[in-house]
Amino acid sequence: MTIFWTLVAALSVLALTLVLPVLIKRRPGAVPVSGASARLSTIAILRDQRSQLDAELEAGTLDAEQHRAGCEEIERRVLEEAEGSAGGVAPAAGVALGATPRAWKTALGLGLGVPLLAIGIYGQLGAPQAIDARPAAVATSGADELTVAQVEKLVQTLAERMEAKPDDVQGWTLLARTYATMQRFAEADKAYSRATALAPQDAQLLIDHADVRAMLQGQRLAGEPARMIARALELDPKNVKGLALAGGVAYEAGDNPQAVHYWKLARDLTPPGSEFADNLTKGIEQAQAGAPSDAGAPPAPSESGAPAAAGAGGSTSGPEASKAAASRITGQASLSPSLASKVAPTDTVFIFARAAEGPRMPLAIVRRTVADLPITFTLDGTMAMSPEMSLSRYPVVVVGARVSKSGNAMPSPGDLTGQVANVKVGTEGLNIVIDTVQP
Repeated sequence: MTIFWTLVAALSVLALTLVLPVLIKRRPGAVPVSGASARLSTIAILRDQRSQLDAELEAGTLDAEQHRAGCEEIERRVLEEAEGSAGGVAPAAGVALGATPRAWKTALGLGLGVPLLAIGIYGQLGAPQAIDARPAAVATSGADELTVAQVEKLVQTLAERMEAKPDDVQGWTLLARTYATMQRFAEADKAYSRATALAPQDAQLLIDHADVRAMLQGQRLAGEPARMIARALELDPKNVKGLALAGGVAYEAGDNPQAVHYWKLARDLTPPGSEFADNLTKGIEQAQAGAPSDAGAPPAPSESGAPAAAGAGGSTSGPEASKAAASRITGQASLSPSLASKVAPTDTVFIFARAAEGPRMPLAIVRRTVADLPITFTLDGTMAMSPEMSLSRYPVVVVGARVSKSGNAMPSPGDLTGQVANVKVGTEGLNIVIDTVQP
């Protein structure tokens, strides 16, 4: 712990030695003028100082952060001069640009505030307990699940952060996938639009965006979703989700042979025995039987048994797909007879796995209804929202099942839950009983 905080202090000092000189460094000296001419001269000098900062940035003597801090200080000075002019107050003599009292205050504020702010944010959002390298207790009930209000606050914080960092493609992608998981498809569509604009060559982003856009069209893939899918497959012809959705486009248009073609390609890239492979096989059989697209077959088999937007977000092609699919858990979820009176056949059932220690975002999720109970399920790495949040990366997980009357993927008071902790990835025949009411 001592070493960690020593490093924090050292790095903070190093960072501040780079930034603070920009604020307190003396620039061209005092100019003996007064009144309105003093303000005009000051603003002219500030313009020159801004040009000097730009030149230093271009020459490489300043980095982007130093340049930004210096520009902000100059902008504040310009505003102060403008306010002085509006109020009819003229400076008494001259202006010395450099280590002004305001600059020193700003420097002092940064010197104390930045490290304290960083420590505060880390304490709230980081993992300070990891410094001690002591294992955290593993939850054994659903009582510690994040509430809807907490999740909404986290999502709102992320959304606000993205408005301040509009060029962060990873942030927009995370926000879009989070909205999709929450079934807030209109907001997910907007976030995906920002992400795909920043990364137009990312096939997986295009496919996930098409998936969400289809949800906004009543789960219809015609039009813009179909065009996105076609473009994505040009970039990545072996993307499993893209092939599955392309089959859905063909099936929806009544082109059953083409649907079979795409779904067979997707199945060939999917490990046999996985739930996704079984869904593809069912779609192929129905298309081969000549069933029309409105006869009940899914327009595109989902990797989670739910709308694909709420399922897989990471790439599922190549060797990574085999590794992801090999990381699986199978079992059965059932409802305790004591809670049977509290459910309706149409209530949504979510079966999920999340890390025993770490982020609480689902690593894999299956969506069914109460009418399907007891449910035989398979959770595997192909259902990950992103490659970093996959079962293949977490050896021990918590597996749970939840009945939601609202159909919302986020836990709500009154939901019925059941879960098993300390489940090793690779477990087969796991039994989950839904026997608890969410507080």
